[in-house]
Amino acid sequence: MNTPKADNFHMPAEYDKQRGCVMIWPVRPGSWPNGAKEAKRAFTEIAKAIAESEEVWMLADKEHIAEMQLAFKDVSAVHPLEIETDDAWARDVGPTCVVNGNQIRGIDWKFNAWGGDYDGLYAHWEKDDAAASKICDALGIKRYDAHPFVLEGGSIHSDGGGTVMVTETCLLSKGRNPKLSKAQIEDKLKEYLGAEKIIWLPCGIYNDETNEHVDNICAFTASATVVLAWTDDESDPQYNMSKACLELLSHEVDAKGRPFRVHKLPIPKQPICVTADDLEGYVFEEGEDVRELGERLAASYVNFYISNGGVIVPQFGDDNDKIAVKILGKLFPNRKLYPIYARPIIVGGGNIHCITQQIPAGSSDKDFQQ
Repeated sequence: MNTPKADNFHMPAEYDKQRGCVMIWPVRPGSWPNGAKEAKRAFTEIAKAIAESEEVWMLADKEHIAEMQLAFKDVSAVHPLEIETDDAWARDVGPTCVVNGNQIRGIDWKFNAWGGDYDGLYAHWEKDDAAASKICDALGIKRYDAHPFVLEGGSIHSDGGGTVMVTETCLLSKGRNPKLSKAQIEDKLKEYLGAEKIIWLPCGIYNDETNEHVDNICAFTASATVVLAWTDDESDPQYNMSKACLELLSHEVDAKGRPFRVHKLPIPKQPICVTADDLEGYVFEEGEDVRELGERLAASYVNFYISNGGVIVPQFGDDNDKIAVKILGKLFPNRKLYPIYARPIIVGGGNIHCITQQIPAGSSDKDFQQ
């Protein structure tokens, strides 16, 4: 079976030119409290911001597609796709796209709800696992089937030049690929992402239930340039985690031998926690991970989305909201900043980057046969 690397395909950077973005309409009651009313409002605002500079494909099941279409009745760049999923984390269940010149192909990883029977977050994930192939078919994109290798889109970040960042806590977790060694997992990443070097950060954001996805702790903003979630508060459990990542990055180089420029991006000053109102609004099903009162959520400004014309940045009603926007504005001087209140998303467990999956610019390779 061919692989992307053998076919000279690689994963581009998120700041490279894009065809558009895939999202999923939020309805799961175990993720989105109170009928997902606030979540739907946030998803709509985010999709409209993205649609100002690229196409958006919004998935919904038959029961909710009319509701979703009504929310975007005046937005021509948002297109409905009737595809049923288990939840709304498009980053993790959608295809990871790779490119070769102007050709694009998708990768369909195995999805097991962030840990399967070992420590997965819900008991049934068959619809989510089938989503990537259905999205590829709907968009006319040929794909590589990477099953049975388990991976989520939020666990990888690429600079488009041969360097991919991951976290050890996630990719080496026992609920994903326990029979593979670290070296074997690295080889698989290189083969499917066309990467030359994998940067293994030791950890991610404190209490991140995805086993600490990289997209919450560190992200490329340009070649050899990253933002790193940070706190100066030594009493915060995030302090030593971020410090360990900074230590590693300070001694690493990218695939082309360049040292990293690291820009510290503060986490919210006040932890974002589950409230009694939140807890009353959830409806959990059997086998689903449940929330607890006071539970700290993995809030991070690193979880932003880069569109062709903008950067959509999560906001939490915190003193560091404006500071995060200012830092990212300097790093993306040619893009519009969209600060969007994202607490209704973090109560589901992730944030703006987690609910979006970019589709790079390019045309499908019609002659490709997997």
